[in-house]
Amino acid sequence: MITASRLVSRSVAALALSLLLTIGSVACAAPPAEPYAAATQNDPAFQSAFRHEFADVDGVRMHYVTGGSGSPVVLIHGWPQTWYGWWPVMPELAKQHTVYAIDLPGLGDSTGSPSGYDKATLARYVHTLMASRLNVRNAAVVGHDFGAAVAFQYASQFPGDTARLGYFDLPLPGPAINAAAYRTLSWHIAFHSQRRVPEAVVGDDVREYLALFYPQVSFGGTAFGGTSERSPFTDAEVNEYARTYSRPTVLSGGFELYRALDKDVRDTVAAAPVKVPTLLLTAQGQLDAIRATVAPRVTDIVQAADVPHAGHWLAEENPQFVVGQLARFLNG
Repeated sequence: MITASRLVSRSVAALALSLLLTIGSVACAAPPAEPYAAATQNDPAFQSAFRHEFADVDGVRMHYVTGGSGSPVVLIHGWPQTWYGWWPVMPELAKQHTVYAIDLPGLGDSTGSPSGYDKATLARYVHTLMASRLNVRNAAVVGHDFGAAVAFQYASQFPGDTARLGYFDLPLPGPAINAAAYRTLSWHIAFHSQRRVPEAVVGDDVREYLALFYPQVSFGGTAFGGTSERSPFTDAEVNEYARTYSRPTVLSGGFELYRALDKDVRDTVAAAPVKVPTLLLTAQGQLDAIRATVAPRVTDIVQAADVPHAGHWLAEENPQFVVGQLARFLNG
């Protein structure tokens, strides 16, 4: 006969065993990834060759991803992206180069507020990271969108530390196009340039806003006179960008890139001409228009092409072509 006391003892023992099994399962489970590693923690290509790093630069904790070996290549993103916008081309580049994909100050997983979002100031942050913190000099500096304007300023201010310049798909604010004219190029440039208004409108709907925006400037999208609503980004990629831009400080930082246009124009006019060999890539059909804004300040464009079947998102829409152009340019 089982007594009440024996039943209680068995229940206590069973509960203890259950707790031990639960604790053991928790102890053996993989720890949750840091937020910055959300998109890369289960990617074998990333884990085998790249790593996330951080460095303090003038009050900003800058995040960057690095990997590969060989001559250094610095990759600078635009809006609304982060270092992750370069991922489609990074593994191939890393076969022959040491790659550094930067999150600009105040954006992505970089934290803290830079002293300004004008591209000349941002270039100084990137240069301090590369030259002073990482001791990387004579690098090829490649930028896309507003990152291209940052790369231009890097090459202009620090020509001795710039081996080559890659300039991707951005009319250069400057002598060929002033800020007022620049804001007429697209509704979003005028909208993002307003104080506080875009933050109030976008609010908590960051992911929805980005998901609607990406197709507009894709190949065949409305920004290029088409009707396509196709996005070159997967849901996971949109989630990764929304993860960072959903932070209010990052969302505002992204809009500050546009609000700095007047100063960007003045800085470009005042900048020393860039004389290093330059690669210019643009969306299909945009080469002549963008070259006309870049050529007055960049004197040695040795290679130029519009990317076939690509809108603004060159690396996502035609990564093979972009990698081929970059490889030829960097190894030339």
